[in-house]
Amino acid sequence: MTCLSNSFVGFRNLFGSYTPVKKNIATGTEFFSSGFFVPMKMVFFFLFLFLFSFSVKASQILIPMDAETQQNHLKAYGITYWSLEKGNKIHWLLNYRGGSFLFPDSEELRKECMIRGVSFEVLSDQKTGEILEEISSPSQNMEAVLLEKAPKIAVYSPEGNKPWDDAVTMVLTYAEIPYETIYDEEVLNDALLLFDWLHLHHEDFTGQYGKFYRSYRTAPWYIEDKKQAEALATKLGYDKVSEEKLAVALKIRDYVVGGGFMFAMCSATDSFDIALAAEGVDIAEPMFDGDPSEPDYQNKIDFQKSFAFANFILERDPMVYEFSSIDMTNKRRVPMDIDYFNLMEFSAKWDPIPTMLTQNHTMLVKGFMGQTTAYDPETIKPTVLVLGESEVNGEAKYIHGIKGNGFFTFYGGHDPEDYQHMVGDPKTELELHPTSPGYRLILNNVLFPAAKKKKQKT
Repeated sequence: MTCLSNSFVGFRNLFGSYTPVKKNIATGTEFFSSGFFVPMKMVFFFLFLFLFSFSVKASQILIPMDAETQQNHLKAYGITYWSLEKGNKIHWLLNYRGGSFLFPDSEELRKECMIRGVSFEVLSDQKTGEILEEISSPSQNMEAVLLEKAPKIAVYSPEGNKPWDDAVTMVLTYAEIPYETIYDEEVLNDALLLFDWLHLHHEDFTGQYGKFYRSYRTAPWYIEDKKQAEALATKLGYDKVSEEKLAVALKIRDYVVGGGFMFAMCSATDSFDIALAAEGVDIAEPMFDGDPSEPDYQNKIDFQKSFAFANFILERDPMVYEFSSIDMTNKRRVPMDIDYFNLMEFSAKWDPIPTMLTQNHTMLVKGFMGQTTAYDPETIKPTVLVLGESEVNGEAKYIHGIKGNGFFTFYGGHDPEDYQHMVGDPKTELELHPTSPGYRLILNNVLFPAAKKKKQKT
């Protein structure tokens, strides 16, 4: 029978076995069950040493991003964003195992990684120090960039479902990264000031309805889209859709110049630049805006107003599914099985910005097509950096630049995991492509505003 004057406390010793400790309530004396006297202060001291030694052994979490160990690269970005939202600061280890992420350890983080299927490794302080020392070495093309704040994300997109899909909204949803959808009315009312990062959905900023006229002018969705666009332009006080879209493009330009981050894919890239360069010039034919285009409009284009492209020739024929000579789609002679593009290598320590944007577990990325598939190098301004190019076809696929205090990235093609996505095709199921290098490039851009910036040298 247990004496009422003794209470069972218990203590786990340094060898991991459970050693009982008793306390005499009357005298306050503590002792091991073997009878040895142990002051309670010493019990807490050993307990502290045990907990401290455990924290030393496991104080950091590494989410590797190499091909061999990461089972879900895309959701790893979502974990990073989730942790930033909780106020944590994270190191992006550029060029270390595919651009891995280093987190402060927590049980919550471990559970979240397991729930989302993201591979992670528990590191001791010693191992963390060794990794950071390796990265900081001048002989290594690596850098540790601090991520400080989860960027607030906006997707510029019309309401309702289109008969095609947008890769950015799909990957944001799959990675569980939150975003808000805005459109013309919000942009014109300066809603962009609330966001750190903006994606342009597949939009035609020239007011030519995507140049779908030849193939889809009798399709119900085309007729309805045109009707809705005209009604919105009228509501916002514009006579033509082209004029209203130009006003939106100018607002987006001001957002970037003021320090915003803009990412666009496919036709949103070149149509945006064309709209800016054609400001004040009517380049739309009667079936688009009700009156003829301006005579000799090609010679009235001001290339100084555009972000990335210059010296391009506009496509005048409304029956041709093309905006200008910027796009390489009709100039390509590349079989699908050899259609790849190479990511450029930059100095992580001197040029961390392009290095961030090209982080991947492979430098060779599978190509994919779109209305605007890739860019003719002859039309790219010398101030714009080519991040990815196809040597086979001599085209730029992935480009980046600075405008004022802000940044923009253009990525050619429609869907990195659907080689030739057609109108009406089913959407890509990213559950089948959790390690997609093409989609990783999109998510690099999403995290880009979270980084503490250093001046680019290149």
